[in-house]
Amino acid sequence: MAQLARRFGTGPASLTDIAEEEDLPRAYLEQLVISLRDAELVQSTRGAHGGYELTRPPEQIVMAEVLRALEGPIAPMICATDDPSHVVCSRSGHCTVNFMWVRVRDAIAGALDSITLAELVPPAARLSGNVAPSSALHLNPATPAGTTPLALAD
Repeated sequence: MAQLARRFGTGPASLTDIAEEEDLPRAYLEQLVISLRDAELVQSTRGAHGGYELTRPPEQIVMAEVLRALEGPIAPMICATDDPSHVVCSRSGHCTVNFMWVRVRDAIAGALDSITLAELVPPAARLSGNVAPSSALHLNPATPAGTTPLALAD
């Protein structure tokens, strides 16, 4: 998504080019774009100069949309999912820690809702032929020493 944001307005980008620039397998990106296309975040163009591009300006795409498209509902625990169609734990109504997980979920969702895709792409890197690889596509950012990363459950 960061590569597509960098190239926004320049036409479709091929997955082969993105895979090379990000040092990721093309097959992996093919799986990602299916979910992103289903969520109407990217569109595809066929042909010799085809590829993928964002459906909206990167300033109008919040990271919560991207994460939900790729990973599903935001839920630090199954009992605190933000998707009403997910099964709710039978203990949720009287669980002593459910309120905490709901607050954690809301904090994560709030943070992701406040970050746009454009914020992940430095202005100097936009619309440039020299696109440097970024770590923005990698969904597992480094965590500070001595801490454990919070895993989001489906």
